[in-house]
Amino acid sequence: MELTAPLIGISRHRLATDGVGVTTLVAFHGCPLRCKYCLNSQCQEPDGVWRQMDVAELLDFVMLDNLYFLATGGGVTFGGGEPCLRSEFIEAFCQKALREWRITLETSLHVKREHLQRLLPWVQEYIIDVKDLNPLIYKKYTNRSLRSTLNNLRWLLSHDGMAERIVVRVPHIPNHNTAADTAATIETLHDMGITRIDEFDYILPEEIKKSKR
Repeated sequence: MELTAPLIGISRHRLATDGVGVTTLVAFHGCPLRCKYCLNSQCQEPDGVWRQMDVAELLDFVMLDNLYFLATGGGVTFGGGEPCLRSEFIEAFCQKALREWRITLETSLHVKREHLQRLLPWVQEYIIDVKDLNPLIYKKYTNRSLRSTLNNLRWLLSHDGMAERIVVRVPHIPNHNTAADTAATIETLHDMGITRIDEFDYILPEEIKKSKR
């Protein structure tokens, strides 16, 4: 029986926002975190599924941009939600996808290790959102423990050459962390051997709504 997965959307022709070259972002429904300012709250809503798609359907959809992928060194970025929860689906997709496509994973790493182990042979780049590496701040913002995220990050880094394949996103989160907190997180990441860090400011949902009026 063909594997299927619930999606909240597919975004084509993304350039330099979700990995190398031109990418197609495939966003899955479902996430283990409960972040205060979730940027994709649709992934948490019972009726937030855009459509169910099987591996063959997704492959046909993504194939539309094959020429862009080959010309720019791009490919498919899996996000969400938390894409690692759909590791079996992603593995099945990668087994059928063109080897030239670059596979990128946008993840919080807040998943069981078995998901990362399944995806390790297929993923070329990881974009990891750690929120904040202060356990208290992480817990307050996500309603979850930092432990599995940090342990999984260390596990990834234990593989040769992995540090060069990881981008870590470190947000300034209003009402949750300070500039000093962010600096401490970045220092910890540097100590772990990570040099590719994306530091940025969260925009509150109400501010986004105001900008659209």
